[in-house]
Amino acid sequence: MKADLSPVIAATTQWLTRSFPASGGALASALCEVQARQAVTVAAWLRYPTAMDAALVGLAGPGGSARLDGVTGVDSGTDPDLDAPDDTDAWRTWVDEVVTSWAACLLADPDMASRAVTALAGGTHTTGAPAEFRRLLAPDETDRRAAALLRHPDLLAPVAELHRSHLLDRLRPDHTLTA
Repeated sequence: MKADLSPVIAATTQWLTRSFPASGGALASALCEVQARQAVTVAAWLRYPTAMDAALVGLAGPGGSARLDGVTGVDSGTDPDLDAPDDTDAWRTWVDEVVTSWAACLLADPDMASRAVTALAGGTHTTGAPAEFRRLLAPDETDRRAAALLRHPDLLAPVAELHRSHLLDRLRPDHTLTA
């Protein structure tokens, strides 16, 4: 059984690209989104290493973006009279705070990104077709310009620091990817 993390990956990617947008037009936006999606995918696969883990987050939900919105000062689209997200912002409920924090760590630190991709080897998510993470691991100059805000360590620090220690623990050489 292959569990589907796509709602978490899509929502978390959207949160990152809205919070740290590209500058420079449609191509820059697309390149920024690809880099964010690759970082979020690696982070999600590390966070939910088994089909059971992914299925459980699918049932329980990942928690939403409220704390992240507060940390970054992002307007979450919440109507203060209703104290609930607008219908257009329902995707925010699928944002995973830990995955977002881990993705921020990976985007800001190339060495950590490389270690994270290496840690995925042999896991349940990487069986079948090989995963490609070139834009995360080896961004060219166009990629770097497109994602200047998304990869800026100082700007990402408040988000990255939320769960950096858990990611470092996960990336220890003696840590196994089990539930």
